[in-house]
Amino acid sequence: MKGQTLLCPPESGVVCGSDPPDASALKAHHLWPDAAKGTSRMERILRKCQIRNQLLRECMAECFGIYILILFGCGSVAQVTTSQDKKGQYLSINLGFALGTMFGVFVSRGVSGAHLNPAVSLSLCFLGRHPWIKLPFYICFQVLGAFLAAATVSLQYYDAIWAYSGGQLTVTGPTATAGIFSTYPADYLSLWGGIVDQVIGTAALLVCVLALVDRKNGPLHPGLEPVLVGGAVLVIGISMGSNSGYAINPARDIGPRLFTFIAGWGVEVFKAGDGWWWVPLVATCMGALLGTLIYQLLIEVHHPASVCECQTSSQEVTEGKIELELEPDCETPRKE
Repeated sequence: MKGQTLLCPPESGVVCGSDPPDASALKAHHLWPDAAKGTSRMERILRKCQIRNQLLRECMAECFGIYILILFGCGSVAQVTTSQDKKGQYLSINLGFALGTMFGVFVSRGVSGAHLNPAVSLSLCFLGRHPWIKLPFYICFQVLGAFLAAATVSLQYYDAIWAYSGGQLTVTGPTATAGIFSTYPADYLSLWGGIVDQVIGTAALLVCVLALVDRKNGPLHPGLEPVLVGGAVLVIGISMGSNSGYAINPARDIGPRLFTFIAGWGVEVFKAGDGWWWVPLVATCMGALLGTLIYQLLIEVHHPASVCECQTSSQEVTEGKIELELEPDCETPRKE
């Protein structure tokens, strides 16, 4: 019989054969008497923890999103390095950063838009799609998230790092471990070559990202966007990673680098590679702006105007004509 209840305690006030007013309440009060009270208490506690400031919520989402990215990305580097390629190879690192990016976007996209990259935030500000006043806050929390993720990876792989390095935390050499956390140039790479490498890689990233969020260039299912952003990071790593580790993200590099500076690798993290540390900061931003400009000039500005835009333009023209018609005619001087 529809709605028939098998458990009908007398004190419940429910007539057998009728629909219960609240099945979950019955379950809580009669099967687990303390469940409803405990759930209510937990909800009250969580509600007190709720942050209502929108900017702070967005910054926390950025921090946590890039934390996920670096946790999986640098974690994969740590596993490959400390196992001496026995438990993963270069492709493992590419997959770690790609999947870390994907899940980082999934975590934060509904709150902050999932920039997870100061170069992306900067480009969106230039396009007028993100307020300039939020930019420094986004960058600070992105760097903080990367720093905390590097600390987590170091904690998790502490014993492995010490065993691999022989108790010496070095930046260069056969048992260097600083590269687990930040990027360093290959021995053959010149400074100019490194700048070009980062500009091209980050420009490619922005072209891909802007194409994925361009609704006029073929809208995607919302659930596909994080997956394809991760795919863009994967293909950049596969094709452009050997020169300097494809930072393509200032926070991804400087956050972990600051951690290694504090955690025992010392000032050498800023001296290695002829002072390489500033290249992933500056060249990535240059590349992001270049990629944004390229996509705008070659693709986005050439989209046909939508129906709404055409209606808005027509309305503006009509309003302009009405204003001209309502203007009083100039008075002609009277003849005396």
